[in-house]
Amino acid sequence: MVKDLTKGAVTPLLLKFSVPLLISVIFQQLYSIADSVIAGNFINKDALAAIGASYPITMIYLAIGTGMNIGCSVVISTFFGAKDNRNMKTAVFTSLISTLVMSVALTIFGLLTSGLLLELLKTEQLVFDDAKAYLNIYVLGLIFMLMYNICTGIFTSLGDSRTPLYFLIGSSIGNILLDILFVVVFQMGVPGTAWATFICQAICAVLAFIVLMKRISAIECEKFRFFEWSMLGRISRLSIPSILQQSFVSVGNLFIQGLVNSCGIDVMAGYSSAIKLNTFAVTCFSTVGNSVSSFSAQNVGAMQYERVKKGYKVGAMLAAAIAVLFSLCYVIFSEQLIYIFMDSADANNIAAAEAGMHFLTIVSPFFLAVGLKLNSDGVLRGCGNVTAFMITTFSDLILRVLIAFVLCPVYGATGIWLSWPIGWFISSVISNVLFFRHYRKLTK
Repeated sequence: MVKDLTKGAVTPLLLKFSVPLLISVIFQQLYSIADSVIAGNFINKDALAAIGASYPITMIYLAIGTGMNIGCSVVISTFFGAKDNRNMKTAVFTSLISTLVMSVALTIFGLLTSGLLLELLKTEQLVFDDAKAYLNIYVLGLIFMLMYNICTGIFTSLGDSRTPLYFLIGSSIGNILLDILFVVVFQMGVPGTAWATFICQAICAVLAFIVLMKRISAIECEKFRFFEWSMLGRISRLSIPSILQQSFVSVGNLFIQGLVNSCGIDVMAGYSSAIKLNTFAVTCFSTVGNSVSSFSAQNVGAMQYERVKKGYKVGAMLAAAIAVLFSLCYVIFSEQLIYIFMDSADANNIAAAEAGMHFLTIVSPFFLAVGLKLNSDGVLRGCGNVTAFMITTFSDLILRVLIAFVLCPVYGATGIWLSWPIGWFISSVISNVLFFRHYRKLTK
C-alpha cells in the first residue's frame, strides 16, 4: 500500500511505518544467524569460524545493496512527496536497470577475487576451503540480493513498509528449513548453508519484483522514460555516498577481522558469534535511520520542514528504546546468546564462548551512542546533506580501525573490542551537532 508521509500526526505515522521495517530486520538477520547456528551446532566450531571469516566480505556486498537502496529511496521519496509521478517512475526504473548492471559486474569481480580476499584476511588454512566455498556461492546470488534490496527501497519510499516484511518472513523461514535439510539431512557441510541462502533469496527477489511492477503500474502518470542518465546522476549523488558509508564500514571490519584472525581460532569463532548479534542490533538502528530518511525526504519534497525535526525526535526516542532493550539482553544473557551458536556441552568451545561474551559485555552498553548517530545520519541523508553524512561516516570508521590497531598489540582481543564504543561515542556527537546546524539552515 502506497503511503503519503507528509500528512498526519508524526509520531503514530512514523512508528506505524518503522515497526514493519524493524520486524523485517529480525527476519533478515535470521539468514546469517541461522547459517552460523546450524554450522556451529551440527558441524563444528571450525565451520562457524569459516562462515565468520567470509562474513566481513559478504557484508561489503550487502553494504553496496543497502547503499543503493538508500540512495534510490531518497530520490523516489522526494518525487513522491512532491506528487511528481512521472519523474518518480523514471527514478524507479533507472534504479532497477542500473542495479542489474551493477550486480553482473560484482558477481564477476567476486568470483575472481574470493580466494585473494580471504588470504589478505589471514584466514586459517584449517577453514580456508570452507570459507571460500561459502563466499563463492554467496557471490553467485548477488543479483538476487541486490535486486531485493532495491525493491525494498522502492516500496519504503512509497510509504509501504509491510510488503517487504511479508516476503522476508516467508524467505527466512524457508532458509532455516533448507539449512536443516542441507546440513543435517544431506550432510552438505558449510556449502549447504550457502545454497539454502541462495535459493531463498532468489525466490524472495523474484516475487518482490513482480509485486513491485504491479504496484508501480497502478500509479497513473503521463508518459515517462525508463532510463535517464540525468536521473542516474541524481540517484548516484546520494547512492554513492551511502554505498561508500556502508562499504567503508565493512572495509574497516575487514581490517578488524584480520586482527581477530591473528588472535587464533577460538577468538575467531567467538567473534563470529558475537558480531552476528552486534550486527543484529546495529541493523535495527540503521533501519530506524532509513525510516526517518524516507520520512524526511518526502517532507522536504513537500517543504514541510517542521515535520523533519519532529521525525528526528521520534526516531531518536525509538532508537533509544531499542538500544536499552538490546544492551540489557546482551549484558545479562551474553552466555546463553553465545551458546546458541555452539554446543555448550563441548569443552572445546569454552574459550571461544568466553571471547564472544567478552565482546558483548564491552560493546553492547554503548548501543545508545550508535543508535542516536544513525538516526541523525538518516535525517541528514533524507535532507540531501551528503557532506555532513560522509563526515560522520568517516569519523566512525577511521576511529574504530585506528583504535583497534593501537590497542590490539597492548591488550589483545580486548583492545579490538574497545574500538567500537570509543568510535561510536565520538561520531555520534559529531553527527547530532551537524544535524542541528543543517536544520537551522533549512528553516531559514
